[in-house]
Amino acid sequence: MNIKIRLTILNFLEFAVWGAYLTSMGTYLANVGLGSHIGWFYSVQGIVSIFMPALMGILADRWMEGQRVLSLCHALAGVFMIAAAVYGYQSGDAVNFGILFSFYTISVAFFMPTIALSYSVAYSALEKAGLDTVKAFPPIRVWGTVGFIVTMWIVDLCGLQSTPGQWIVSGGLSLVMAVYSLTMPRMAIKKDADHQKTLFEALGLNAFRLFLNPRMAMFFIFAMLLGFCLQISNGFANPFITSFGSIEEYQSTFGVQHANILISLSQISETLCILLIPFFLSRFGIKKVVLIALLGWVLRFALFGLGNPGSGVWLFLLSMIVYGVAFDFFNISGSLFVNQETDESIRSSAQGLFMMMTNGLGAFVGTLVAQAIINNYVFFPQAAGATGAELIKGWQTCWFIFAAYALVVAILFAILFRYKHEPKGIKN
Repeated sequence: MNIKIRLTILNFLEFAVWGAYLTSMGTYLANVGLGSHIGWFYSVQGIVSIFMPALMGILADRWMEGQRVLSLCHALAGVFMIAAAVYGYQSGDAVNFGILFSFYTISVAFFMPTIALSYSVAYSALEKAGLDTVKAFPPIRVWGTVGFIVTMWIVDLCGLQSTPGQWIVSGGLSLVMAVYSLTMPRMAIKKDADHQKTLFEALGLNAFRLFLNPRMAMFFIFAMLLGFCLQISNGFANPFITSFGSIEEYQSTFGVQHANILISLSQISETLCILLIPFFLSRFGIKKVVLIALLGWVLRFALFGLGNPGSGVWLFLLSMIVYGVAFDFFNISGSLFVNQETDESIRSSAQGLFMMMTNGLGAFVGTLVAQAIINNYVFFPQAAGATGAELIKGWQTCWFIFAAYALVVAILFAILFRYKHEPKGIKN
């Protein structure tokens, strides 16, 4: 089989594993009385992303072929995800947070490194085939997002959004990936110690000297502040939309019945917005592009607060569309900016630092703060007997708070981040 097709299947499966639960897990947790703990299930991804990818990368560099490490990680992730699902089904509504969270955390700890490992396997296979990775990989990677969307739809249409069944789907696909990964071309183990990263380097810690550069220090600080927004809608959009089902006029609406399909428009938008980045970066520069991303987050949250699944569903649709701009215009453009602005000797470490500040520290803190806000306005009042419109009003207040936060960060970024764009490239 053509190597591009084989890698397309690899990327499809890799992100299908994630899409099975990432946007719908919050609804299940809320239904079994763990709504006030949703943030922990999403923030733990940020915690393990700080060190597990680096540890598994070192293992793949020094002691075990990369495709075998990828297989091992998926096997363990799949087993523990299925264990979480089985425990969830057996416990019904009497789920113990500690036990369920432990199974889930171990699974996620082994899944998160597989994203980077799958990239490494793909790059190695393409290079062995004599192909240009810059040209050949992006069309392959797009199918990862397609896989994410497909499992979102499967979980929705099979009625698994509010059950542990979504974890069965995810865990099962992880086990399929564990087997399929072993069919990939073998990756060489690096024997030259001079080219092996230490844990200190792999974690991106040697790039902390970039904080001596005032402009880069400011950029990384704002990267962390913007990272606060990344997991909020993944964790809470689904339970928010489905909560409208407690109001009679919204019970039969498409959004309440198929929240995951509605949310999947965000991923479709994300795929399309990637194509806009080269034009926007070359035309406007990194500062304006990041400002556009921040304003995208303002709209993402505000439109949630203003909309509803009935007559206001068009506001939800707009929120899904602007998500692509909010996510891509920062994550991908920021990565390109860091690559352009750093010396080649620490470029990989700088990317590691960027990921640590956004998807690690930023997402971890932001999700827990968002959980505290939502607990105060939604889940604590719900436990006290609040229902229907009262809870929806609480949700709306939360989305407006998140939108206000993004707006404040945007204003501060516009004032404090110094950058003059040169039309020929990203670098000034």
